[in-house]
This record gives sequence, structure tokens and C-alpha cells, in this order.
Amino acid sequence: MLCFPNAKINLGLNIVSKRVDGYHNLETIFYPIAINDALEVVPAAGEKGIFRQSGILLDGNPEQNLVVKAYSLLKKEYVLPEVDIYLRKNIPFGAGLGGGSADAAFMLTLLNNIYELNIPENQLEELASRLGADCPFFIRNKPVFATGIGNVFTPIDLSLKGYFIVLVKPDIHVSTKEAYELVNPKSPAVSLLEIIKNPPETWKDIMINDFEASVFVKYPAINDIKEKLYDFGAVYASMSGSGSSVFGIFKEETNLSKEFQGNVFCVKC
Repeated sequence: MLCFPNAKINLGLNIVSKRVDGYHNLETIFYPIAINDALEVVPAAGEKGIFRQSGILLDGNPEQNLVVKAYSLLKKEYVLPEVDIYLRKNIPFGAGLGGGSADAAFMLTLLNNIYELNIPENQLEELASRLGADCPFFIRNKPVFATGIGNVFTPIDLSLKGYFIVLVKPDIHVSTKEAYELVNPKSPAVSLLEIIKNPPETWKDIMINDFEASVFVKYPAINDIKEKLYDFGAVYASMSGSGSSVFGIFKEETNLSKEFQGNVFCVKC
């Protein structure tokens, strides 16, 4: 069976406070977008299952891939046969797009459907949370207001239907750890829940990603991308998560693949 895990963007990101456990409390809005990997699970051809990955090359041991971890996690609690897993990566990693988290969550859902495990969504979310803070979002895969460390979700009524998103992932890696170390926690002046009641054309000066202040100083090329998206007509542009991808929301379809270096995507909302 084949499925297509999708990416997400962060609409605004406020680092509210530092926790006693060393993590940070934040507020953001996760919004799913149609940039997709491809994930296929089939019965194992041999005695043991295999994992094959293509597309964007990933570093590290295949056994540490979140898709494999999702299978292993579910197999500990349910009877599952050996399977062969094929993953084609199209969502850039290290970009604030949640590609690995999406793959893991879709793997849990796919196995649940194939083998009729009848695991309810709330339990799938709990299982997904063991794999990463962003993973539970992709179980329901609908816009949410995220709080805590990005793992407490409140459903929201938000649609960008009719808009287009241009997303640029430059060949720059931003360390999440370093991004958090440079940020100054503070409560936002205006709640994101209030901001999204208004159209995207009003978001430019009030919907903020707190990581941008420090990341743009060290990586001015990322700031340049944001400014160019505005120059090309974006009604709102922002870095997603801690970077390094930047997206712009446009009222009309806009092909900017020749205007930027790196990966460039244009998707309809």
C-alpha cells in the first residue's frame, strides 16, 4: 500500500518561555502543505523485511530512520508481519517542514489500515509522540494551534484555499540547538489565534517568527530570500520553524524556480 506524507509550515512562531527541563514553551500554527514524500509498505519478500530509501539522500543508519522506528514501535505492541519499506524523499530535511515526522506518522497510520489494527486516532497520536514532538500533528493532519514544546494541539478553523505557497529551501543548514540558544523568550504582543482571524494580507507586520531575528544575522541569505518573496508579490513571507526554508503566500500562482538557488516548490492551498 502506498501513501504520500506531506510537509507542514509554521505560521508564526513565538518562543514564550524557557522550561526547567531545558526545553522552551512556544506557540505556533502548524499548517499542512502539498509537498510530499512517497511511502510504500508491502509484505516482505524474504524472511526479514528491508528498508530502501531513494530521492533526497539522508545521512545516518537506516535503522534510525523514523519510518523504521515507527514500524518497530508498533510491532512491540501489536502482531505485525515482516514488511519491506520503500521511502522516496522529496521533502527537504533540516528545513522546518516536518518531513521525517510526517513519514513516521503516516507509517503508523498505514500499518494501522493495512493490518486492521483498529487503533483510534488519539492512541495513534500517543504512539507518534514517542517518536518526536511534531509527529502527532500528522495523524489528523489538519491546521492546529500548537503550544507546549510544540506537542499540545488545539484544532483551529483556518483555510488558505485559493492562495499559493512558494517555498524556498536554500543550501544552508541551521542548527535547531543553536537557533534556540540565540533566541530571547517573550510573550507575543498579539496572539496568533487573533491574527489568523484576519486575511493573510494583514499578517506581514504582526505575525512573527522569533527565530528570524538571530538566524538572519548569522545567515543573511535567508533574510534575502524572504525579502525577494515580498518583492515578487507575496502577501506574507516567513521562515518555517527554525529554518532554513522560507515560504511566501501569494494570491496568484507564481513560478519562481529560476529566481532562487536550492529547492523551490510552488503549491496550491
